[in-house]
Amino acid sequence: MMKLPHHVLLMTLLLDGGVPPAPSGTAARDGGSPVSSSVATNADGGTTPRAPLVAEGIEWPEDLRPLATLDGPAILAAHAALQRLLAGFPKEYAKDCSYTAKAMEVSVAQHGGLYFVEINRRLEKCGWAAPGFNPSAHWYELYAVSPEGKVLARYPYHP
Repeated sequence: MMKLPHHVLLMTLLLDGGVPPAPSGTAARDGGSPVSSSVATNADGGTTPRAPLVAEGIEWPEDLRPLATLDGPAILAAHAALQRLLAGFPKEYAKDCSYTAKAMEVSVAQHGGLYFVEINRRLEKCGWAAPGFNPSAHWYELYAVSPEGKVLARYPYHP
């Protein structure tokens, strides 16, 4: 068997998606990521829950579940459309939850190299309306946005 230099072996493993072997005399690791567990083994072999990690005043969760996975341009598009909508509301409504980002639900789709951002108002997020309640049942906004985050057009719809 031909012995490859360490840097060639390392590059081959990384290109193949493998994890390089741990250097001799060290404990094996999972490619540098710390192993996380929500339980610890105590002296008698039983398990006890680990204390949550609190740093900078934040309790950091063990297991995150993303709401969605969006690429950077999709996030730029959603932000640009939401800012355009909020800027169009009268200033005297600024403290009314119904006209803030808290009450808005944003959906992003992609078509023909553009992002299409739909914004629906969800008043139940303000804490005073029943789920699904909306005084304007057909209220929504739809914007065409470039990948760079420039709002190109608003869908020609007026509720």
